[in-house]
Amino acid sequence: MQRDQKKYFEVLRRYERKFEPREADDYKMMLIRHKDDEDLDKQSLERLKELYQKYYVNRERKNYDDFFKKPEE
Repeated sequence: MQRDQKKYFEVLRRYERKFEPREADDYKMMLIRHKDDEDLDKQSLERLKELYQKYYVNRERKNYDDFFKKPEE
């Protein structure tokens, strides 16, 4: 459990500026508990997962090769 929790916090650290005020407050409380080496309860972990899914999106990288092809002679 602690390992998953750590992964979520490491990823979400990059998105802290994008959080809405309520999300930021929740995140700060959860982060303090995490730094104190506490396991999050079920509800807190669910909220953390929701933030993770909302802000951390693995998007496919678009292929821009067509735009940069050299003109054929």
